[in-house]
Amino acid sequence: MKQTDKIYVAGHRGLMGSAIVRRLKELGRTNLLLRTHQQLDLTNQQDVQQFLELERPRYVFLAAAKVGGILANATYPADFIRQNLLIQSNVIHQAYRSGVEQLLFLGSSCIYPKHAPQPMKEEYLLSGPLEETNRAYAVAKVAGIEMCWSYNRQFGTRFLAAMPTNLYGPGDRYDLHDSHVVPAMIRKMHEAKVSGAGEVLLWGTGTPRREFLYSYDAADACVALMNLSDNKLDSIVQNDSLAPIVNIGCGHDVTIRELAGSVAGVVGFDGKVVFDTTRPDGTPRKLLDTSRLTALGWRPRVSLLEGLALTYKDFLENRVSMTHSGQTSESVA
Repeated sequence: MKQTDKIYVAGHRGLMGSAIVRRLKELGRTNLLLRTHQQLDLTNQQDVQQFLELERPRYVFLAAAKVGGILANATYPADFIRQNLLIQSNVIHQAYRSGVEQLLFLGSSCIYPKHAPQPMKEEYLLSGPLEETNRAYAVAKVAGIEMCWSYNRQFGTRFLAAMPTNLYGPGDRYDLHDSHVVPAMIRKMHEAKVSGAGEVLLWGTGTPRREFLYSYDAADACVALMNLSDNKLDSIVQNDSLAPIVNIGCGHDVTIRELAGSVAGVVGFDGKVVFDTTRPDGTPRKLLDTSRLTALGWRPRVSLLEGLALTYKDFLENRVSMTHSGQTSESVA
């Protein structure tokens, strides 16, 4: 990507999108197209068509999506599959029609089967049943991958899909109804510390293992993928036998119980952590095989404890999206 290239970041106010924008600006990329949902409804085909035909960006980061934890996925499966299918179908198709040179579609590690061998390689896609609690979201993301692959094969596009592991960081949502595991724990433990509560209740058994990556590291990886040499990029997007996907992770995982201990230490909560074992755990383990990414020369830089501290600092400074109260889905789908 050159300094003057026009770059569209869809979903620039979300956790991933905002981190991508920050990284691009650090690299001196100032010709950025940014639109809020109020300015551009990505579920509206005509609006997306008009926008991309008018602006004609050279690069597109498709980070816009409807996301949430186990509770949100279980409560609103129709919303998750419908909105995500509309967003990615509109953007991917119109990116092709408007001549976008490269597109990066942001997926999720939930695309892999519930009981996939660990660590999960890119070729495990569609090799077994998905995890039930977030199947609608996962199916939508699988469809987005297949769209990128199909457009590459039929039209010669250079559309790539990145599969990040569980992300956390500044700008996350702390709404207990639909937030992911790290922001949910941060909010609950902070509020317990402030109120003097002696314990915090979390969902599940605490035994599932999860891999966590700081959002800025994930954004750095995404930008690196868009800056690959032509030969390296074509080896991925022009492969008929393997979907054009690259896993993004740190290569190691922790149990939810271990994560809770780390969050408690960062927040300063010294009470008891109780697990409600009647609540779902989700997939037993989700660790990504990142050898494809590391072979391209990328490594993460922010440790889990360092990232949690930076995220808690952001929480204290902003206190965003904390309207709901009550139980939440701390375990990650």
